[in-house]
Amino acid sequence: MIRINPKYGLLVDHIRSMGRVAVAYSGGVDSNFLLKAAVDALGKDVIAITVISPYIPRWEVEEAQGITAEHGIEHRLLNIPITSEICRNPENRCYICKRMMFSMMVDLASGLGCDYVLDGTNLDDISDYRPGLLALSELGIMTPLLDLGIRKEEIREMSQELGLSTWDKSAYACLLSRIPYGQEVTLDDLERIGGAERYLMDNGFKWIRVRSHGDLARIEVRKDERYRLFNENLLDKIDLKLRELGFRYVTLDLQGYRRGSLNDAIESSEQEEVF
Repeated sequence: MIRINPKYGLLVDHIRSMGRVAVAYSGGVDSNFLLKAAVDALGKDVIAITVISPYIPRWEVEEAQGITAEHGIEHRLLNIPITSEICRNPENRCYICKRMMFSMMVDLASGLGCDYVLDGTNLDDISDYRPGLLALSELGIMTPLLDLGIRKEEIREMSQELGLSTWDKSAYACLLSRIPYGQEVTLDDLERIGGAERYLMDNGFKWIRVRSHGDLARIEVRKDERYRLFNENLLDKIDLKLRELGFRYVTLDLQGYRRGSLNDAIESSEQEEVF
């Protein structure tokens, strides 16, 4: 018998009171767990909405489509452009993007008879620099996982208990998060970053980021996977592939993968202002 965390029942009850909802669905750990809870609460009164954009890898969209098709969940795709404002890549880029994205999502959901749009933000997300959360609040986007104080590790544990295939899926974020603030974003940047990360995934690395500093690639892999890179043949293959994609220099970050590493520059700037 499955012994599910009591928080899951609270989550389902919380969503059940919302009527017909749309779930912002990337196919990742959090959104897939939230979609499962929404379906358990509301059945057919749930729509998944997935964004298509140059800064979201196509393979991620295809994985999301595969999951919803397997479970017979209504699924809509929403095309989001990359604007000149986002390409300038200011520190509030995430706010600008989320404001546009969720405004369009609210319009789509409303036209489909939905009362609310739900997002998979969880309690751990508020510990990082997340200007996009302000946009969600302004637009009235519901965040049930955050409301109930559910953490990432709990989401993974409950997802495993529920038999969700995404329970151990590595964390992923839009490709814009690979480019330092203030560095202009181009479509070529996004394509080569996405290609580089896909190549590393195909070579068995689950938790990876390829940070793009102009023509330099800074590879982050999880600390317990770093040892695999001390293989001359593999290093040569990775170097060759990333150079073929357009990088001139290919480097390894010795600290390994860490969420939001490009936010370090913001924190350092804030500390300099304080002192």
